[in-house]
Amino acid sequence: MSEGLDVIRRALEHDEALYEKVVSSKTEWEGMIFSVERQEVELSDGSHGLRDLVRHHGGAGVVAVMDGRVCLVRQYRVALDRMTLEIPAGKVDPAEPRDVCAARELTEETGLVADRLELLTEAYGAPGFTNEHTSVYYAHGLTQGPSRLDEGEFLNVVWVDVDDAIEAIRLGLIDDAKTVTGILAAKAYGML
Repeated sequence: MSEGLDVIRRALEHDEALYEKVVSSKTEWEGMIFSVERQEVELSDGSHGLRDLVRHHGGAGVVAVMDGRVCLVRQYRVALDRMTLEIPAGKVDPAEPRDVCAARELTEETGLVADRLELLTEAYGAPGFTNEHTSVYYAHGLTQGPSRLDEGEFLNVVWVDVDDAIEAIRLGLIDDAKTVTGILAAKAYGML
């Protein structure tokens, strides 16, 4: 391994000067997909602070590419009050393996079936307040079948030239974290 990776590993080691010890924790709200928890923490200088955390089951997504074009889903996101372009993805069901979730979501949303999924990257979208963890896979050996959207799920499949998708990321037109992370990781690894 390179010296740079050793520097990164050391930077990620436990550091008492930055550590926040949880003193108390209370679930404030619990829903089907996530819960909200309030924690009191003791900081390294002895002072105390409050942290509001969103606990989430996590998700999985797929970078699917055919003929130089990446498969994206176009959908309205009420939290943003606008349309987004995202890789096919969804939440992991309890005890569901992440690759199984990714394959299921790919087929449900787009009708695509992959012969094999390869893990591209793991990402935490907003670690300042949530533990939501997304695994992003690259799809190999794609075939097209029928989609099977969940009840109440409305989206369109959009095929975008890979270079255009990367430029759209640079311009902020594609700004969903899992999508940006997945496409750029696939490009960095020479898969695009």
